[in-house]
This record gives sequence, structure tokens and C-alpha cells, in this order.
Amino acid sequence: MRVAVLIPARYASTRYPGKPLVGLRGAQGAEKPLIRRAWEAAQAVRGVAEVHVATDDERIAEAARGFGASVLMTSGFARNGTERCAEALAQMDPAPDLVVNLQGDAPLTPAWFVEALIEAMQSDAAMQVATPVLRCSPGALAQLVEDRRAGRVGGTTAVCRADGRALYFSKEVLPHVGDLTAAPPVWHHVGVYAYRPAALSAYAQWPEGPLERAEGLEQLRFLENGTAVHCVEVEARGRVFWELNNPVDVDRIEAALAKEGIA
Repeated sequence: MRVAVLIPARYASTRYPGKPLVGLRGAQGAEKPLIRRAWEAAQAVRGVAEVHVATDDERIAEAARGFGASVLMTSGFARNGTERCAEALAQMDPAPDLVVNLQGDAPLTPAWFVEALIEAMQSDAAMQVATPVLRCSPGALAQLVEDRRAGRVGGTTAVCRADGRALYFSKEVLPHVGDLTAAPPVWHHVGVYAYRPAALSAYAQWPEGPLERAEGLEQLRFLENGTAVHCVEVEARGRVFWELNNPVDVDRIEAALAKEGIA
């Protein structure tokens, strides 16, 4: 199976303009832009044939080429990372057997998260879309709840069937947890996706749905159009996972880079 990793990145983020070029200090104090740290995370994944940054912005493209990344230029009309990946896929000849969307704001994504998706897709030819979920630790759950109470849109949670198929994704903390000490399992959705090319191409033809629009979550378009999204449980193995959604997350991510000794 030929696997391609695409890293969609846009400059004009509503919540955090210029986010892909924000500098993040590593363990030894060296600063690298967010897009480079996401690219380095992709490079660590085993079994990947190619990695490309997909962007519509020349500033991001220039920065990416500067540290040696391959760049696929996309239009300014892509409304989310999945649409951007679909545009990038259309430029790839021959097309890969599997496309992985490792979003440009998730530099702490461990390689084994992505490898678990690839393995799941390889083992089930009927699986069209897969994404990782992480059982929230007490600390991570507390951070999610704190963000919502403060009015910040932070991490995403997933509600899944017993067989792993997603029922829903939300920026709210689902299920509701009034008492954090007695909370049921809360699944933190990890912003990585694996798609069959046909599913990714179909996505780009569907209109944005009302749930996707309300939540601001691209993966809901698959659910709204009857395509199953399989949630693959992954283990943190002591690693901290967090995405850069808001400026406050810079300190959280830099602390995690320091803890893990990531330069």
C-alpha cells in the first residue's frame, strides 16, 4: 500500500491568523515554525512513501521549501483541511492507495498514532475513513473542561459506537461530565485522518452540512453523508498530545516539547 501524508496549512485562520508560521521553541531553545514541526512529525512515521505540505499561501510554501519539504499549491477556496487534501490528491499522479491528513496544527502527534491508522486501513479493505481517538487522562479532561468554561474552543471529543464507528464529534466535552472524578470515558479526537482516495474525492463534491457548519468540524460531513468514520483507539504512552488551536496553546506545546526532549 502506497501511503502519502498531506499536511494542509492555511495562513488566514479565523482564530489564529498566521498560525503555521508561529515559532515554537524546542527542548534546547531552538525555535521552529509550527509547519516545520508538523512536517518533522510526519517524517517520523514508518511506511510512508511521500510527505507534502498542501497550502494556498506563498509565505507558508516558501517556509516549507526552505526546510526541504515538498509543496503542493492548492486554491484559496478550500474551506478545511480535508478539502485541501482533496485538491492536493487531484495533482498526484499516480494517486496513492491511502492518504493521511496530518493537520498542520498538531506537531505533537506521535508516529504510532498515524501508524495505527495505516494498519487499521490495511486490515479492513471496506474501511473508507479512519481517525485516532485518545482516552482522556484526568489532566487532559480538566484542560478540555477549563477551555470550554473560559469560552475557548479547544480540543474535540468523539462519541463512538461499540464497534468503533463514530456517532458524533464535538467541540463540547461529550459526554457531559459534571463530576470529573467520576467521569465516563471521554475520547479526545486526534486531528489526523486516513482516507481511501475515492472517499476523499467524494467529500469534495458534497456541500457543507449544517452540523459541520455549526461545530466547525470537517469530519462531520462524512457522517452527514452516510460515510462511516472509524475511530481507532491509540495510546499516549506517556506522551502529551495537544493541538495549537489558540495562542494560549503555545506554552502548552512548548512545555511538551521540552518534556519529551524534542529539539
